[in-house]
Amino acid sequence: MQELGARMRIARKERKLTLAQLAEMVSISRKTLGEIEAGTVVDIGIRKVERVLEVLGLELTVRPFGAPPTFEELQRENDRHDLSITRRLERR
Repeated sequence: MQELGARMRIARKERKLTLAQLAEMVSISRKTLGEIEAGTVVDIGIRKVERVLEVLGLELTVRPFGAPPTFEELQRENDRHDLSITRRLERR
């Protein structure tokens, strides 16, 4: 859950959204969203997680524990990384 939360936080910040803004967009509390991002949320429904992911343009992928990412997953991650770098360079 910590990795998922960390990726959500990165995506939120890339979209220049505050915790409060995103929480309002997906109808959950800022506290709960902060706990999701920190990986400390005790119990959260999958529908809430899906709403956050959808707004952030992310998807949840299931694969066997410890399995390496697929080529497509690596390619998507690389594309996101390239876009992030491009956005940072454009701000300069």
